[in-house]
Amino acid sequence: MNPMPAEIRTRHVVRNSAALIVLVLLVVEAVMLPFPWTVAKLKMSNPKSTALMDERIKDAKTNHEPFFIRHTFVPLSQISPSLIHAVIVAEDGTFFEHNGVDWYEVKESLEKNWEEKRIVRGSSTITMQLAKNLWFSTSRDPLTKMNEVIAAYMLEHYLTKDRILELYLNEIEFGRGIFGVESASKVYFGTSASQVTREECLRLAAIIPSPIRHDPNTDSRFVSNRLEIISLRMEARGW
Repeated sequence: MNPMPAEIRTRHVVRNSAALIVLVLLVVEAVMLPFPWTVAKLKMSNPKSTALMDERIKDAKTNHEPFFIRHTFVPLSQISPSLIHAVIVAEDGTFFEHNGVDWYEVKESLEKNWEEKRIVRGSSTITMQLAKNLWFSTSRDPLTKMNEVIAAYMLEHYLTKDRILELYLNEIEFGRGIFGVESASKVYFGTSASQVTREECLRLAAIIPSPIRHDPNTDSRFVSNRLEIISLRMEARGW
């Protein structure tokens, strides 16, 4: 039997190495997924910290910057309905209809991002955002996104929609070291999440996509545009 030509042997080695790298990456990402009982525990217990909080703390230490977390958990009943509505229409209008992933938005985002040759539109639902905040990093790589999808289905399986919404509103980032609607309401408006005005609710919801770069008390183009969009969406629903 003739020995395999060097070029063919090289191709086999490259192909096998690539397959091994992909397999290792998949295993590493799978290990990052939460255990089912970890998700189930969220029915009754509130997380003491999140992966996003830990990442922000680590970044601050790396940069030798002072950093402390402001985070107060409040039940859904103590959050203004206007704030709940504003966040839903701003981040996930079909939250109560889907099972964790809005595949129509995924399709639209893929097409838009392909046209622009860069990420210009996201497709994360509230459930996927919660999964990301709780367990994963801020990375936007495909493997992390796959984990978000799997974890989102786990959250939807074990928790009610109201509980998912309650956790999301309490863990979401609203600025440097500011997590949850209660802390955000107090820091920016000097009141509780149950007492914020409709305008203040719109402003908090407006900065969710970029809370480190934008302040809800400013009238930057970004905030102003988002305010108008969110207000129109709420009015369309009779909110």
